[in-house]
Amino acid sequence: MPLVPPPRPASQPAADIPPTSVLNANQPEWSVGELAGALKRTLEDAFGHVRLRGEISGYRGQHGSGHAYFALKDGQARIDAVIWKGVFGRLRQKPQEGLEVVATGRITTFAGKSSYQIVVESLEPAGLGAWMALLEERKKQLAAEGLFAPEHKRAIPYLPRVVGVVTSPTGAVIRDILHRLEDRFPRPVVVWPVRVQGDGAAEEVAAAIRGFNALQAGGPISRPDVLIVARGGGSIEDLWPFNEECVVRAVFESTIPLISAVGHETDTTLIDYVSDRRAPTPTGAAEMAVPVRADLIATVADLSARGRGAVGRRIDRDRSDLRALGRALPSADALLAAKRQRLDLAEARLAPALAAGASRHRARLQLLLDRMARRSPDVALANARARLARIDHRPLHALRNDVQRKGEALVQLGRRLVVARDASLERARALQARRTDRLLALSERLAQAGGRSIERRRDRLDGLAGLLGSLSYRAVLERGYVLVRDAAGLPVRRSADAVTATRLSLQFADGTMSAVPDGTSDPSLPAKPGQRGKALASSTSGKRALPRAAPTRQGSLFDA
Repeated sequence: MPLVPPPRPASQPAADIPPTSVLNANQPEWSVGELAGALKRTLEDAFGHVRLRGEISGYRGQHGSGHAYFALKDGQARIDAVIWKGVFGRLRQKPQEGLEVVATGRITTFAGKSSYQIVVESLEPAGLGAWMALLEERKKQLAAEGLFAPEHKRAIPYLPRVVGVVTSPTGAVIRDILHRLEDRFPRPVVVWPVRVQGDGAAEEVAAAIRGFNALQAGGPISRPDVLIVARGGGSIEDLWPFNEECVVRAVFESTIPLISAVGHETDTTLIDYVSDRRAPTPTGAAEMAVPVRADLIATVADLSARGRGAVGRRIDRDRSDLRALGRALPSADALLAAKRQRLDLAEARLAPALAAGASRHRARLQLLLDRMARRSPDVALANARARLARIDHRPLHALRNDVQRKGEALVQLGRRLVVARDASLERARALQARRTDRLLALSERLAQAGGRSIERRRDRLDGLAGLLGSLSYRAVLERGYVLVRDAAGLPVRRSADAVTATRLSLQFADGTMSAVPDGTSDPSLPAKPGQRGKALASSTSGKRALPRAAPTRQGSLFDA
């Protein structure tokens, strides 16, 4: 059924065309459902079964109804796809995000969204898509550098004082994180707003992570104890900024423990491998960042009650033990009786021992006094003075003699050094003279060799110049030949090429002129049918025409 009136025949006069209102009145009216049904039938009739090759994008697993919805795309376009629940269970190849597949099915429309889609009946793997191939290559490269090694991961603080969040300030992600933190354990939150999708998003995320790490403790902006990099779900293209190398390296260099919460639980990006902790959702990241305050309060209260009970029980047990030990202890008189007896015995023995000791020390002192009387210090001092008088001035004379001997030895050594210095200088002068003579000889030989080399190269250059002059096409031009070039500057070797050219350049021995072919070939050659006219030639400036020459066939430029 036609949707528009047929075009007006060319023979129909304008006066016979009915008004637009009449045409609109004669057109049939469609309901939206009728038009959608007609389009659906037309599309299904034209494309019954098709095989499409493309990359799976936006796949999030089966819907609650059991159906699967995703899109197939390539570098130019994308098409929605659906797999019904009954077909999904029979598929040998299940759909996977980023997998390049060949899908067989029917093209149909979905009137509820005014869109067309393919109802997939079978899937065959065709290899990884471009995005996944690039992702796998980058993942292997970064893993080889050790960025994903477990030993680089840090523990998340149990109760951070400040939480830093890198995400979009307008999305639902930040609200989910703030609400979850408020429910579990309210903490100060510092949000660094960034774009999480599109051009420049990766650079902004990397700059935010490095900016948080650059904050100083105790500064005007509190330095976070833990970072959360979060974003909602999306296709692999939407999440691609978190696969960029600059973001991965910024996370690896971060000194603050970092939790990645990018996409849904089935989404995986490179930032998940390098982060210290991966959360399935942004809400899960908030749960990992802080504990539940109510649970902590209950735990502390329980531990406090248990501690008080343990201390009370320990005090009661120690009191009982102390009473038992007190009953087992002997009395003070029983403990001190033996000590008192020993003290009495020591007191009885002390007076005789002191008298005997004093007597012994008195005898020893008398012995020392007798020895000192026999060997008086005055006698020893007099003997020492007598020995000193006998020595008199002998040390002074010995010192003077030693100084005189060493001075004479020093004078002899100076004379020897002067002689050695003069000999060394004479040898150095002789060596310098020999080197100067050798340098002069080498300079003369170098000048002679340079002159001979320049002469040989000048002779060779003269020979090459003569050869160039004999082989140059300009010598041929001097003999009366002309070099013909087309508009592109290429030589024209055949008359057929000259006839078809739009403009020719003629190079003579003394200059260059341009010419326009008249479409007529040489009379001595067979002319093509329909070629008639006159040849026009002009100088480069276009002011002087070339003289008409006798029709002769031009020979080769290189003929002698």
